[in-house]
Amino acid sequence: MERITIRLPKQQIDMVGLMVDAGEFPSKSEAIRAAVRGLVDDRSDKLLNKIEKISALA
Repeated sequence: MERITIRLPKQQIDMVGLMVDAGEFPSKSEAIRAAVRGLVDDRSDKLLNKIEKISALA
């Protein structure tokens, strides 16, 4: 795994901390990984289709 550094508003960090405290995730890192997985799952097909269309025009 690679490490990245991000900056988030305190309110968002606090909410992630509450999710961890409530047992929804084992750590803040795992909560953020789950959020990124969701983003990638939601948008990857659309992005790949867009790239395909651009490549076809070139």
